[in-house]
Amino acid sequence: MFDTLVLGRRPGTEKSYDLVLDAPADLGLDVFGVPEGSPIELELRLEAVMDGVLATGTASAHAVGECVRCLIGVESDLEVDFQELYLYDDAGEDELELEDDLLDLEPVLRDAVVLALPHNPLCDPECPGLCPECGVRLADDPEHTHGEAIDPRWSALTQLTERPEE
Repeated sequence: MFDTLVLGRRPGTEKSYDLVLDAPADLGLDVFGVPEGSPIELELRLEAVMDGVLATGTASAHAVGECVRCLIGVESDLEVDFQELYLYDDAGEDELELEDDLLDLEPVLRDAVVLALPHNPLCDPECPGLCPECGVRLADDPEHTHGEAIDPRWSALTQLTERPEE
C-alpha cells in the first residue's frame, strides 16, 4: 500500500520510489512463478491527475519452475512494465479506486507479472521431453530406444517363439 496523501490531489504532483518488496504468495502459474518472499525490485512513479493517481513503473523479479516437457528446473529473470490509473472515487467494475488515499499495487503487479510469464516454460526450445515408456529424459540420452514396438494384437504370438530357459 502506498499513501497518496503526499500528492495532495493536485494534478501534476508526483512522487517516485525505488524499493525492493517481498513477493506475495501465488505470484505466477502452477509450473512457473516468482517464489513467495523473493525480492521484487520496483521503480514506481505516482502522479496526481484530474481523476486520480496514475501509477507507472517497472518491476524486476526472478522466476523459477520446471520445463513442461522434461520436468527439469528452469529459471528466468523477468522485467515487466505497468501503468494503471487509480480513481479518487466512482470507479467502475473494471477500474481501480483509491481507498482512503491508499493505493494497493499488488493486483496490478500480479497481473503484469503473470501475463509476462510463459504458459509452457521450456528448458530449451528443442527439448525432446521424456520417454513415454520409461520416463528417461531424452535430452540426456538422445539414442534411447526400447527396440521395435510390437503391435499389441500380435503380442500373444511372441510367447510361441520365446522359450523359457531350462
